[in-house]
Amino acid sequence: MPPRFPPRPLLACLAALLLLLASAAPAWAEFSLPPLPYAVDALEPVIDATTMTLHHDRHHGAYVANLNAQIQANPALARLSLDALQGQISRFPEVVRNNGGGHWNHSQFWAAMAPAGQGGAPSEPLLESITAGFGSLEAMQSQFNQAAAARFGSGWAWLIQKPDGSLAITSTANQDNPLMDLPGNARGIPLLGLDVWEHAYYLRYQNRRPDYIAAWWSLVNWNEVNRRYAAPS
Repeated sequence: MPPRFPPRPLLACLAALLLLLASAAPAWAEFSLPPLPYAVDALEPVIDATTMTLHHDRHHGAYVANLNAQIQANPALARLSLDALQGQISRFPEVVRNNGGGHWNHSQFWAAMAPAGQGGAPSEPLLESITAGFGSLEAMQSQFNQAAAARFGSGWAWLIQKPDGSLAITSTANQDNPLMDLPGNARGIPLLGLDVWEHAYYLRYQNRRPDYIAAWWSLVNWNEVNRRYAAPS
């Protein structure tokens, strides 16, 4: 017996239903909160588990949710990766800048840390560039610490690779970062970034930001920093 196919009117109805369902679905892709690459207590005693949980789940989670809430009003967001968004941030309203920056900054922050003793050391090529730019690893860390401590209010300190390949220390306010196409922004590829918003450290360090900065170096994931430095720009 030859196979039986649905009547053509039924096929047309099914096709129309599929089109209707497709048009009713959201036409944008959402950004997502990345999981921590370690347990919430893995960075103790430098960063306590309560701070990690609040910082990742609530603060970073809020940046992701708020950024997704802007996609319908700014449909161009659906066609951009998080990385690409940073370089075109001036096209968008401030709410996208704040939350898109917050999402990118925190995503790199988690990856740039590891439990003490597991982060490796600067690679030979990276160490050569650090020495060429700052005189020594210790001198770079001292300059970085000064930038982080001197950032008034909330913001970030960065070790970046400039377009000419050299390294520099900079800092940004709020959730800005060196990838953003903003007037006066010192642009470059972020190799290492430190969050100096109070929510990153206040439960343990209160107003002792320099103590937090000094302790944080034991958590730096140099393996990740080396990867960023070696990646094609």
